[in-house]
Amino acid sequence: MGEFFDSIGNMFVQVFYALKDIRIADIIDILLIAYVLYKGIDLFKKSRAGQLMKGILILLAVSALAQWLDLVSVKWVLNKFINSVIIIIAIIFQPELRRALERVGRGQLIGGGHTFDDGRDKTLRCIDAVCKSCASMQEEKIGALIVFERSTLLGEIVDTGTLIDADASPQLVSNIFFPKSPLHDGAMIIRDGRVLSAGCILPLTANDRLHSSLGTRHRAALGMSENSDAAVVVVSEETGIISIAVNGEITRNYNSITLREELMKLLFIDDKPAVSGIKGIFKKVKSLNKKSK
Repeated sequence: MGEFFDSIGNMFVQVFYALKDIRIADIIDILLIAYVLYKGIDLFKKSRAGQLMKGILILLAVSALAQWLDLVSVKWVLNKFINSVIIIIAIIFQPELRRALERVGRGQLIGGGHTFDDGRDKTLRCIDAVCKSCASMQEEKIGALIVFERSTLLGEIVDTGTLIDADASPQLVSNIFFPKSPLHDGAMIIRDGRVLSAGCILPLTANDRLHSSLGTRHRAALGMSENSDAAVVVVSEETGIISIAVNGEITRNYNSITLREELMKLLFIDDKPAVSGIKGIFKKVKSLNKKSK
């Protein structure tokens, strides 16, 4: 026991001497590295590349375990993989690296976060606009696919469509999904109460147990909800039924009133708009802690 406390004491002594000799340049060096790591994590969280990074980290952990247990075959396979990891990262994360370099070139490395000055009012107006438009499309049996982004940012999905970046209104939503309009077949992405993009391509669900009445829009809505925490609204072109897909599950038979109530629950946390990105994650954790108490 005495040796344990001696080692702890020695560790604190070493930390003290290290801090005593620290320079201002060292502090700046540490802060710059921390900032670069933070922006890198933020960049990966804006797309599904973050999931691929988790897979790589798991493989590295398995490699360390194989070294410790002296698993010869596993070490050989993983060493071959790790030796090529730089090339693999460059190929897999090529879109993210390109966007990061573009941001640096535009001088957007510092800042560039989301602002929420009137987030509540903007989100409420957006919900009202979508509900009015969906009620109209339900009557006329016009198909629609609307994705409300929450804490998982959908950068890759946004890039597949046409940038709109406009305030939501019933007229705008209805015109985008009007039959034979250029963007009516794709999905609309809504971020922070604004129509960000339209005509976007969503991943289809691999679930083969869906009812035959659910078409491509519903499968795309489920696929998007399986790959992110987005709330996806679907209006069926065949039946006019309004559905919502969240967390890989779909609920149906909404009208304009019940649709608004459900979107309010999904998009507002503690009476505040659900925020995208890291801030959104912090808000979710805070909300869960309050509920547990």
